[in-house]
Amino acid sequence: MITNPVSQNPSLAPAPTIKLLIVDDSAFMRYAISHHFEGNSSIQVVGTARNGIEALDLIPGLNPDVITMDIEMPKIDGITALREIMKRFPRPVIMLSSLTQEGAEATITALTIGAVDFVPKPTQKASINEVMSEVTAKIVRAATIRVKPALFTGKEMQAAQANKPKAVAKKLDQNDPIVLIGSSTGGPRALHTVLANIPGDLPAAVAIVQHMPVGFTYSLAERLNSQSALLVKEASDGDCLEVGKVLLAPGGYHMMFNEKGIVSLNQNPTVHGVRPAVDVTLISLVQSFGKNVMAVILTGMGNDGTNGAKLLHGIGGTVIAENESSCVVYGMPRSIVEAGVADEIIPLDGIAGTVYLQAKKMKRMLERDH
Repeated sequence: MITNPVSQNPSLAPAPTIKLLIVDDSAFMRYAISHHFEGNSSIQVVGTARNGIEALDLIPGLNPDVITMDIEMPKIDGITALREIMKRFPRPVIMLSSLTQEGAEATITALTIGAVDFVPKPTQKASINEVMSEVTAKIVRAATIRVKPALFTGKEMQAAQANKPKAVAKKLDQNDPIVLIGSSTGGPRALHTVLANIPGDLPAAVAIVQHMPVGFTYSLAERLNSQSALLVKEASDGDCLEVGKVLLAPGGYHMMFNEKGIVSLNQNPTVHGVRPAVDVTLISLVQSFGKNVMAVILTGMGNDGTNGAKLLHGIGGTVIAENESSCVVYGMPRSIVEAGVADEIIPLDGIAGTVYLQAKKMKRMLERDH
């Protein structure tokens, strides 16, 4: 009897072909990306569009699994088109971003609205091949991501925060908790949700590590600051943890803290393939502040943050993991949960409230102990 190894072991079955829609006003970019995938059995270009209007017309019929989207286009730009996609037919979108300040700001807006990733756009025709391996890897990864309809737009969130009074930063003392938030894929959107809902009287200092390359974290910090009652800034060498303030690790740098809460940045080798790495920051905080630290691990691929969370949990600190139900990618939180070190597993919309209540509880306990 001849058996079919695929039927005996479904894991041997070939992965389904990923249907890709390319949206770009540049004829060269449409051709270059399409040409790269000619003969590729894993990724099939099912269509191209010159602008957002054409994309919105094509999506229902083509039903692409992944979309690559330029930001600057005529008629309807990438941001406007992305908002419509997230409302009408949500699916993974990868933005092509220019390496300018304006491009970085638009990219952060796109990630907040619901884009799952971005790729810096090549500045010269000859350099297209240099980024196509990154584009390919991100398309394959994006095809596995679950995208949910947008509950809000960046503009709506910003309007909701317009009248919130800003926190006044104050010096950290021995009774103040420190919150470390770590995130990766899907993180910018998750961070906006969390920070927009944390009251300005949070009795804790906050540090954030979001996996992101050089040139984009300044814009992320600015956007978070505009929508949060807390003060948010991209960290610099010599900055200090303060209650009511959030320090975001800059892209391309590991962020560490000493026992006085002072920032030091370095470009030591990547950890878990990334820099900044959550583990680097979290371990330095635990070594300096012990169980005064609370770790919050949000959506993202891989297991960055698990080593630090194990160390923190082992000395009685608090570890919170985002629930699988709300994660764009259930990787980093899954690792925390499977390691058995998550004290609470909370959906995204409940994390801000949990952090606030836990910080108040920690503050009371620290005051009692001291």
